[in-house]
Order: sequence, then C-alpha cells, then structure tokens
Amino acid sequence: MKKKLLSVFFGFPLMMALASMSQAGQTQDFVAPKVFQAAGPNAASIQSTVDQFRAALGGNNNLSNPGPLATGRREINWDGGGNVSTTTTPVTPFNVFLNTRGSQFTTPGTGLTQATPAGLAALFNNPTYSTIFSTFSPLRLFAPVGSNVTEAFFFQPGSNPLIHATVSGFGAVFTDVDKPDGSGPSKKKGNRGASTLIEYFGADDNLLFSSFVPASPGDGSLSFFGVVFEDARIARVRITTGSTELGPDDDQGQDVVAMDDFIYGEPQAQ
Repeated sequence: MKKKLLSVFFGFPLMMALASMSQAGQTQDFVAPKVFQAAGPNAASIQSTVDQFRAALGGNNNLSNPGPLATGRREINWDGGGNVSTTTTPVTPFNVFLNTRGSQFTTPGTGLTQATPAGLAALFNNPTYSTIFSTFSPLRLFAPVGSNVTEAFFFQPGSNPLIHATVSGFGAVFTDVDKPDGSGPSKKKGNRGASTLIEYFGADDNLLFSSFVPASPGDGSLSFFGVVFEDARIARVRITTGSTELGPDDDQGQDVVAMDDFIYGEPQAQ
C-alpha cells in the first residue's frame, strides 16, 4: 500500500510516525522500506538480524567483481583481508573501495580511518577506547576524525569513468551506542537523546528515510540498522555517529560511537 511520505523516524523501542510532506509544493509516492535493527552486548546478539538483512538484499556477496551486475550485494568489513591491525592515515574522500565495490566515503572532518579499538585509543590518545569499542568482524573499525559525520556515495563497480549509481538497501554495524532515551546533549534536537542517526537520500537529494540506531547500554555493545527498498533508490547515506566526534571520554554527558561492517545492495547505474 502506498502512502504519501517523505521520511519515517524510528526510535528504540521501535516507534514509527508517518507523515505527508512536500518538496516544492509536490508530494511523493513512497513505499516504506523493510527495516532491520538490533542491539546487544556482543556479535551474537545482532548476527541473525544482519543475516536477515543480507537475505533481503538478495543474491550473492559480489566481493570486488566489476559491474554491471543485476543482483547481489557488497560488503566492507575494514579488515584488509583479515588479520590487519594497522591504523590508516585519516583521509577524505575515502576511495579505497570506490572502484572495487562502488562506494566512496567522505567526512567534513580531517578524514576517515580504519583502526582496531586499540588503534583508536592510540590515535585519539584515549585509552578507554580499547575497552568501550568492540568489533563485529575482527580486527578493525571505521571512524571519522574531527567530525562525527560520515557520508556514503555509490558508483557502478569497475566503471571508468565513474558512473553514479543507487542501491536498494544499506545497513551498518555500530559499536557502543549507549543513548536511546532523553539524556544527553542530543535532547535539545528533539530526538529524545538518541545519539546515532542514519539518513537515506535519493538521486534528487530528497530525504527518503531517517532513523535513529538502537542502543544497548554498556561498554563494547554492538548495534545494527539497515533498510531495504523495493528498488535501487538510495544515492547517498549520511551517518551521524554518537553525540560528539571521537576524542573525549564516553560518559553520561556524551555518547562516543564507532562503526564496523557496511552492507549494501549492488550499485545500479542511474
């Protein structure tokens, strides 16, 4: 059933509000996507939801095979093929997977880095990061430096020159999302204190869908949030991790969050 809708907001526990909104005086037909979310103390607590999300995307993990491919998904686990613990120099745009997996990542901060929890502790001179962060797929996490905002853009893998693309779904794993309630500095933004947000945009740059990521109190927790649409309509994703950029301690006044695996539908040329 179609609804006139521009964006849908979720909290945790799950709460949904549907609204009819307009762009330049016109409404858009919108079919709400399938939503997948979970949070818990360890990888096992979100594994089944991640697997359900993969199944909803359909097809195989296309790894680094060049496109165009009609079906399947792409995954990035930041681990450099396994057993890589090196902390990478922060850079933006982050183009490591631009050609091979059709994704580019940017931040308004200094750059984006791949690092283990211990590597983040050293990079930010904060030893608590060794214990408050954990990984879904060892060994490294992904994090912006100098900002808590990361943006994802999509391209047809293997295209040269680059061909802009859209995807049917996008999901991400987060570590140490603590704030689902009315505490913390985010409260003044009207989101009941939830610290971590994903926003999905179409090729026209209109907001398609927006949701806060579910939280699980305690150090080293893991969260997952992802959506799957009926077709490839996501051109850009903006992720706000935590209530502040990495650097300070994670305490009652602020929520510090890092990211792990990204999973998204096969990029389709626009």
